[in-house]
Amino acid sequence: MADSNPVKPSRVFMNAVDKSGGAFYAKLLDSLYDGVYFVDEDRRITYWNSGAEFLTGYRAEEMLGRFCYDNLLMHVTEEGCALCMEGCPLHKTLADGERREANVFLRHKRGHRIPVCVRVSPIENEQGKVIGAVEVFSDISAIKKLERKTGELENLAYCDALTGLVNRRYLERKVIQAIEEVEEFDRAYGIVLVDVDEFKNVNDKYGHAIGDRTLKAISDTLAHAIRPGDIAGRWAGDEFLLVTRDVTTESLRRVADRCQAQIEKSAVEVPDGGLHVTASLGATLLGKGDTCEQAVSRADKLMYSSKGDGRNQVHLG
Repeated sequence: MADSNPVKPSRVFMNAVDKSGGAFYAKLLDSLYDGVYFVDEDRRITYWNSGAEFLTGYRAEEMLGRFCYDNLLMHVTEEGCALCMEGCPLHKTLADGERREANVFLRHKRGHRIPVCVRVSPIENEQGKVIGAVEVFSDISAIKKLERKTGELENLAYCDALTGLVNRRYLERKVIQAIEEVEEFDRAYGIVLVDVDEFKNVNDKYGHAIGDRTLKAISDTLAHAIRPGDIAGRWAGDEFLLVTRDVTTESLRRVADRCQAQIEKSAVEVPDGGLHVTASLGATLLGKGDTCEQAVSRADKLMYSSKGDGRNQVHLG
């Protein structure tokens, strides 16, 4: 990673190992919470501070004279790629003299992984030749924990508590994004509105607990009936919305027909046997100039046409 600071840090780090000021700089570096180590041009470790000892569990005497590519720390990316095998920031900096920064995971001596941010800078001699590099690494466990918590909260904000599907808020965003892709890239999207037939009768006869189980059964059915990459969510009450991509009129019809048929074949166990429900569906392709409200309203009218024609069917338009 390039840096706009005109003052090169290499002189400071060179002084850190200079005999005249070595004690002062070693004490200064050992006071840091961050891990710091130097390597020479052969990637041999020549300095290892107290912060590095604390973060990795390896004492300086265990590391000095070793090569960083001995891979004791087993740096890996977030995707699990081993950096010492390919893409090592320190190795690249030794080769081109550029600064770099990356978030990686190192292995502690006791075996567990620690997320760290590594920053690598070259060490140059008076003639500007790269003769080594310094790596500073910081524990970012707290940041990663916060990111996970934020992600969990975001998931909760977009999750329907009863069915486990995404909620209306999320679906609205996805429909808007789909319309944008239709307009900008001519990508074909469709939506399907699914309404459970005579659901009020289910609640009236069996109670809301059975009604909730029925909605959960339908949501599970829809989640398995849609194609990979499509989205099923709870729109409102006993209504569900599907967002389908890369569809034609024919393929949208097939998706809707499959969902209708699978719901019809589902059953919920009740005291007097198995409760079978059906659904009426309205399906439509998204068009340029659509809004989310217009597209859903169109699907809603088609769904009511399905109900008017006897329920348990699909109307497409």
